[in-house]
Parts: sequence; C-alpha cells; structure tokens
Amino acid sequence: MKERGKIMTEEQKTEGCSESACSSCSQAGSCSSKKVDLHEPANAHSSIGKVIGVVSGKGGVGKSLVTGSLARQMVKMGYKVGILDADITGPSIPKMYGIHEKAQGTQEGILPRIAKDGTKIMSVNLLLEDEEAPVIWRGPVIAGVVKQFWTEVMWGDLDYLFVDMPPGTGDVPLTVFQSLPVDGIVIVTSPQDLVKMIVKKAYGMAKQMNIPVLGIVENYSYILCPDCGKKIHIFGESHIDEIAAELEVPVLGRMPLDAALAEVVEKEAFYEAENPYLEVEVL
Repeated sequence: MKERGKIMTEEQKTEGCSESACSSCSQAGSCSSKKVDLHEPANAHSSIGKVIGVVSGKGGVGKSLVTGSLARQMVKMGYKVGILDADITGPSIPKMYGIHEKAQGTQEGILPRIAKDGTKIMSVNLLLEDEEAPVIWRGPVIAGVVKQFWTEVMWGDLDYLFVDMPPGTGDVPLTVFQSLPVDGIVIVTSPQDLVKMIVKKAYGMAKQMNIPVLGIVENYSYILCPDCGKKIHIFGESHIDEIAAELEVPVLGRMPLDAALAEVVEKEAFYEAENPYLEVEVL
C-alpha cells in the first residue's frame, strides 16, 4: 500500500492492515507483518565464519586501504580471510595485491584468485578482458553482480570475508545488507568537520537494516614530522572521538599518512603490508 506522493517502509505497509482493507489492495496477500529473510544462500562450496562490511559515506577516504589492512591483520593472526570487492565501478583490491590473472569458472562456480599471503579475492576486474576498461552499468546490474560474488564464488573455508563496498548508501550497500548475512560493519572516515554528517548517514543506514556497527576508523588522521616526530594534522583536528561517543561505537584506529603503506600499494604488494594502527579484536 502506498499513499499518494509518499514512499512507505515495510513496517508502514503492514501497520493498520485488516482483512477487509487488504481485500481491495493491489498487493493483497503479498504483504505480511512478519519480516522476510532476503539473505541469499552462499555457494555450496563456501563455508564462511563472519562477514564484515567496510563502508564510507563518501568517496576518497581510503576505504579499500582499510579493507586490505583489516584483512592483513587477520591473516597475520592465523585466520583464513577473503575480500569481496563490491566496489564494481572503482575496483582496486586486485591491483593492490598484484593480481591481474582472470578468475576461473567451473560447473560448480567461480574460483577466487589467491594472493601471496593466502587472501582469497574476488573482483569485477578479475572478470573483465581489460581491467582498465570502465564499468558503465546501471545500479540493478551492479547489485546483481555483487550478489553473484556471494552465491556463485566458491570461497571455500573462510574465517572472515571482508566486503569492500562503494561509498554512499545506494544500491550496492543495500544489496549487501539485504542479501548477505553481514555480521557487522566498519565505517571509514577522515578528519574533516563535514565527515560527522557523512558518518551518521552510514551509521543510520546500518541501524535501519539492523546491522551492528563494530567501530570507526579514521584515515588521513595525521602525518609524523620526520625530524621531531610531532603529529601534524594537515586535514584539521580530529573529530573521531566525539562522533564515536555520540554514536556509542568504538574507535578502531587512527591511521596516519604512512609512506610505507603507500609504497606497498604502489608496488602492488599489499600482501606484505604492516598496519599497526588498527584494533581488530572486536571483529
């Protein structure tokens, strides 16, 4: 049921429904007060412990860097880890790890590529003939591909699957939240003042979808002076503590501009990355 000029939530659709009212409704028999489980089944050859989404309310905050860093921390702790690159129009995970070979398919599904540190990776770049070609697809097609990365990729045994999502609160995050059994999300932000509003948007979407927010990571937090070691906040003073306190979520890390991390990205050797700035125990 929809009021003229007003989009209604699922809860509003069922509120006040009666048998007599539903009998004349165009959606008669299709709505229910019970929540419908929209989760898609994983591939039969996948056994995944936890699914962690890495999100941001805006682009350019280093979300893929944080995704890779979280994955690296878990690999170093002895866990079996995978990365689902859901940023279809801006994929960067395979190149960070130096993976340019195409994914291989079988009758049972698609095999992810495996990085030198054992991280399993799936991205649209592993399916394209030319990895530099732009992906000019509409939202529903992109969302469908992300869903296929869950249902058709044979991830095998994983303790953690990190999902690197595109920025914003559009089709792909919605598809991931509805279709995958996401155990929680990590929000990536930067020190600018306007970021408070952006973080709240990502937080608000997660709460509406009943997805736990595990914490916030601030990237570009500072640089260390090479002479005196003083922290220089080139993007302004951090607001991460006040945002985290207001939303009642932990701060998982404050990542500086680190030349060593930039170097392993440029070398396409993120499987060697060391990132001591993140706290991952809550994951």
